[in-house]
Amino acid sequence: MRTCPGRILRYNASGAPAAAVAAARNGKAREKTLTMETLNPQVKAVEYAVRGPIVIKAGEIERILQEGGKKPFTEVIKANIGDAHAMGQQPITFLRQVVALCTFPELLDSPSFPEDAKRRAQRILQGCGGRSLGSYSASQGVDCIRQDIAAYIEQRDQGVPSNWENIFLTTGASDGISILRLLVSGEGRARTGVMIPIPQYPLYSAAIAELGAVQVNYYLDEDNCWALDVHELHRAYQAAKQHCQPRVLCIINPGNPTGQVQSKKCIEDVLHFAYEENLFVMADEVYQENVYAPDCEFHSFKKVLYEMGPEYFNSVELASFHSTSKGYTGECGFRGGFMEIVNLDPEVKAQLVKLLSVRLCPPVAGQAAMDVIVNPPQPDEPSFAQFHKEKASVLGALADKAKLTEQILSAVPGIKCNPVQGAMYAFPQIFIPPRAVEEAKALGMQPDMLYCLRLLEETGICVVPGSGFGQREGTYHFRMTILPSPEKLKVLLEKVRDFHINFYA
Repeated sequence: MRTCPGRILRYNASGAPAAAVAAARNGKAREKTLTMETLNPQVKAVEYAVRGPIVIKAGEIERILQEGGKKPFTEVIKANIGDAHAMGQQPITFLRQVVALCTFPELLDSPSFPEDAKRRAQRILQGCGGRSLGSYSASQGVDCIRQDIAAYIEQRDQGVPSNWENIFLTTGASDGISILRLLVSGEGRARTGVMIPIPQYPLYSAAIAELGAVQVNYYLDEDNCWALDVHELHRAYQAAKQHCQPRVLCIINPGNPTGQVQSKKCIEDVLHFAYEENLFVMADEVYQENVYAPDCEFHSFKKVLYEMGPEYFNSVELASFHSTSKGYTGECGFRGGFMEIVNLDPEVKAQLVKLLSVRLCPPVAGQAAMDVIVNPPQPDEPSFAQFHKEKASVLGALADKAKLTEQILSAVPGIKCNPVQGAMYAFPQIFIPPRAVEEAKALGMQPDMLYCLRLLEETGICVVPGSGFGQREGTYHFRMTILPSPEKLKVLLEKVRDFHINFYA
């Protein structure tokens, strides 16, 4: 017999607990420790529509087709997620060259690689332990990469200072959003409220649910091309104060899923509101390279904050995010990204570093990819011409596809599609007939879920219901990416058009 404090356990000759052996002999399974009853309730509350039930169903249909099964279509076109390379986009040559050289340093002597790629790879490897991507980096990231990011930000923002010690490399931008963990506290009416746009990217609602914070919705103005109205921020803030303490304001610009690009005046209004209400601003700017509308321009929250003067720039707390996954590179699998923080209390910053140290470090290959994005070939370097051509080709194609998407969808009776000013998505409003609304209710699902499910089953087109992103009561939408090739996107849009006309009839 073995003992442990406070409990006596009896073991048989084989060393197994006697109670467990007896239960097994009686044909009874031992009761599981982790069940749906004992599962963390905050995990149950997490939802992520982008990879939700529609996508699972799409995978099932793909397997049926692969096994020779018959459907009214020959392939599933997945337009549910912004995964550029999965949609056929080719890698940027220079980025892959630098990462390859970092991965296989013996290639640094090869004449097959340009000298500017070699110089960047050597600089990155000098910052890595043992000159290898296989080593851990500092938890904040490789120092020289953080320095390159700071230089990039200063250039992007036309001289606004950036301190590399306020740059943190992350596992994609998604990892940076975990800074919310520092901000969530309190109980009851003192619990932290996090203001997020509706429609929103479901990562935010999922993170808020997991942390047990309070989600505070503010609605974007669909009738004004998804603009952000500061009056709506005031309304949401005042309403939320009745049951929580709003402390965080999240902005996605350019927008996901809505594709809008906020004006400089709008950003000024938002920052003034954050200043007045003492809110921590989280600016998701991963689509900053993805601006297509000729009358739109990306303005970073940090630059606008700086231009508002020292009173604002020296006081508003801001975290902004960027990623390798979007832009013109679309390197989702590298899981590279960074976060810049402004005006964080030094003692709190030390706590952030402590928190980041628990994960050891972000993927070092992803850090290298991020470095190439912020430190691309310059006009006097040998790789510039090819790099510029590839970048312009990707962004030009996206601009054409954004226009095509708006044109085709807007011409369909019963669909309203705002211009896709930026990012990689359209979020059209779909008008669903009352009979279909009643059918969805009878099946226990949202009407736009029924719509997307039928669209998938009849056409093979996989898009995400608007209810997974949030929408005004009584309106229905779906989100689709504009990333498929022009030929495949045209097929997709025409199938959606034909399906909707029949569904709406």
